[in-house]
Amino acid sequence: MSTRPFLRFLSFISVSAIVGLAAAFVVVMLRPELIARHAPAPAAQPAPVAPPPASVPAEPTPVPVVETPRATNSYAQAVERAAPAVVNIYTARLVTERIQPNAIEELFGDARPRYRQRLEQSLGSGVIVDAAAHVITNHHVIASADLIRAQLADGRVADARIVGRDPETDLAILQLDLKKDVPVMPLGNSDRVRVGDIVLAIGNPVGLSQTVTQGIVSATGRGQLGVATFENFIQTDAPINVGNSGGALINASGELIGINTAVLAKNLGVEGIGFAIPVNLVGGVMREILTKGRVVRGWIGIVPADIDQIEARRFNLPQAGVVVAKLYVGSPAAAVGMEPRDIILTVNGAKVTSAQDTLTRIANAKPGTKVKITGLRGPEKFSSEVEVTERPRNR
Repeated sequence: MSTRPFLRFLSFISVSAIVGLAAAFVVVMLRPELIARHAPAPAAQPAPVAPPPASVPAEPTPVPVVETPRATNSYAQAVERAAPAVVNIYTARLVTERIQPNAIEELFGDARPRYRQRLEQSLGSGVIVDAAAHVITNHHVIASADLIRAQLADGRVADARIVGRDPETDLAILQLDLKKDVPVMPLGNSDRVRVGDIVLAIGNPVGLSQTVTQGIVSATGRGQLGVATFENFIQTDAPINVGNSGGALINASGELIGINTAVLAKNLGVEGIGFAIPVNLVGGVMREILTKGRVVRGWIGIVPADIDQIEARRFNLPQAGVVVAKLYVGSPAAAVGMEPRDIILTVNGAKVTSAQDTLTRIANAKPGTKVKITGLRGPEKFSSEVEVTERPRNR
């Protein structure tokens, strides 16, 4: 058998293998992903098993999270709700005054009295409290006015007439000549006011209408300021200036809680001490005026005063407290034998804390009823039942 065909076969096989290997090398160089695509997946490794813990610790007790209320960065909604019902009040009165004669007139004896008239104007604020366009303001704002006008926040101007006044709380009620689109102030509850509450004062200070100032409630139940006979003020550090009198003190919800009325010792440079009449007191005065034409209060004819221990020793009184400083002749208290210098301890069983408290408790009694007063006359105790009459004006 010849070996030549066999050698040719081996040569063909060798050439084919070399060509195949060369082609495969070229393909791998150009398309390496073909090798990765068919590579076998790595064998899965078993997850390591952690050794069991020696002991399982108890879960910590969760600490309750107390959310601190976020302070608002704007009171625009409160102002938008309340401000339309705050009005600027402008008053005018005609004043007649005597002209003093000059030196020449006096020299020649021509000193006949001469007079001239001038128009005196002032400003303040007020609050519309119902759809009938009744406005609450301070009595001292309109006390001697011949002409009263109110300007609304929307620019309308309306004439105002006095419905009633109560100088003893420094309040007055006006009626605006408005028939439609009357903005009304939402009313709050001043009994819920707390020291530290945010408050806003809205008014017409020095003629700058619709001015808003912000502060907090500094105190409640303030009295004995000499501003009015019956005082129970909300104290605030919200800036109050001339023209704010009669304006609104509102809470952060835009509800009326007081009528701004006074600033303490402004002439002495004291800042941040203003006062407002609580809205609950305002509401009671308004109801009395609208239903009866006046505020009816009880009266027995005494003027109480506060005395401290030093004054009690000075006037030879048995103790400090509330003393009858003045007794009106012919009054109900005089009729039952009460005397000046009596120390008042209770009114209708309630211990009195001050002259203002005593006066308020008697004023709240209805005329025709009786109040029981206990006290000290010298070292001896006394008890009297006094018939209550209606409090006279300016008493």
